[in-house]
Amino acid sequence: MTTSQQAPASHLAPDLSDPTQGSLGRAREMASESTKQIADPGPLGLGAFALTTFLLSMVNSGLIPKSTEPVVFGVALFYGGIVQVLAGMWEFRKGNVFGAVAFSSYGAFWLSFWAYLTLYVGEIKAVNPDDIKIASGWWLMAWGIFTVIMVIASLRTTVLLSGLFMILAVTFFLLAFGALGSPTLTKVGGYFGIATALWAWLLCLAGVAAATFGRPIIPNRSLAK
Repeated sequence: MTTSQQAPASHLAPDLSDPTQGSLGRAREMASESTKQIADPGPLGLGAFALTTFLLSMVNSGLIPKSTEPVVFGVALFYGGIVQVLAGMWEFRKGNVFGAVAFSSYGAFWLSFWAYLTLYVGEIKAVNPDDIKIASGWWLMAWGIFTVIMVIASLRTTVLLSGLFMILAVTFFLLAFGALGSPTLTKVGGYFGIATALWAWLLCLAGVAAATFGRPIIPNRSLAK
């Protein structure tokens, strides 16, 4: 089938390969001609989230030395942060509220991670080094609470995406309690983070492959009703 023969199909249905869309997002895309010309930003956001999470989780799990953590900073700023926020903005353009909130928020998470460790953690150390545990722990706890909210919302997206947010929530809470005083939980959280990254990469592959193959190749049942 030629490219010209395939083109009309894009005007008949929304992008069903986007795992972050619920039924309302698909309806909005169907209602707008302009959004049908926008490529799915989901795989980009998922890829940015996965790679940055993988690198930091390798440090948290102890699989690579703590001294290598600065390698995460540049990736957190540019890929996990800026690129993921951009993916979120494009999701807003497509009318996909869930994808927009998720990518913009976790992009901001990585930007705040970079800012905290490169600009502000020194100020805490200067006053009371022990307060770093409290600051880091409750920062992670807050993101865990936000992720629980996203878990609830994800119950009308897809099976794989909902599973991703569930394991991410567990990761945040493990890391939070680890930062508050249990290094063992930080290490366990690192392994959960690696699993989260691999899961997100799977979803990234699903979205990219659906675009290049012209059909879904990784089963991902919709939970939208």
